[in-house]
Amino acid sequence: MAAAVHRLIAHDGLDAATMSAVAREAGFSVGLVQHYFASKDELLLFAYERLTADLLARVAARTADGEAAGRSIRAIMLDCLCELLPLDPARRGEHRVSRAFQARAMDVPTAAEVAVATAGVLRGRVAQGIENGKECGETEAATDAELAAVELTALVDGLADLVYREPARAAAAGAVLADRLAAVLPGRCRHYD
Repeated sequence: MAAAVHRLIAHDGLDAATMSAVAREAGFSVGLVQHYFASKDELLLFAYERLTADLLARVAARTADGEAAGRSIRAIMLDCLCELLPLDPARRGEHRVSRAFQARAMDVPTAAEVAVATAGVLRGRVAQGIENGKECGETEAATDAELAAVELTALVDGLADLVYREPARAAAAGAVLADRLAAVLPGRCRHYD
C-alpha cells in the first residue's frame, strides 16, 4: 500500500494520493483500503513512516557493509549520506515524496513527529560516527559531534534539493560532501596502521 502512495506522489504530487487512486494503484478495492485506514491522513502517515523506515534501513545496511569491509568511518559516512541524494530514478522519486511529506509536516502534527524523529535518528547516527572517529583517530578530539552532525545533515538536505532540481550537479554535490567530511574526519583510522 505504501508503495502505491509513493508512486502516486512521485509521479503526480501529494494531492494525487486519494483513497480511490491508492486503491486503484495497489490493485485493491476502496473498501479494503478504508478497512485498514480510516482516513487519507492515516494512509499518508503510514506511507511516510514506511518511507523513512526504508531510508533508515538502507543507511544501516550501508554502514554494516562498510564496517564488514573494514572501510574508514569517513568512507562509510560518505556512502550513507550519498544514499540520501537523489542520484537515480528511485531516489529522485523518493526525494519528491519525502519533500511532499515534509511540507505536509508543517501543518500536520503527526507527520511532523515522523519528520523530527527521522531527522533525529540520522543526526544521531552521524554524531555517533564522528564520536567513533575520535576513538580511532579520524576525528579531532575537540570536534563537537552534535554540531558537526547538524552541519552535515543540513548540507545533505540542501545538496539533495540541488541535485533534484539540477541533476547535472550530482558530481559537484558529491565533491562538496566529500570535502566537508574530510574536514570533519581529517585523520587516518589507527585500526589501519
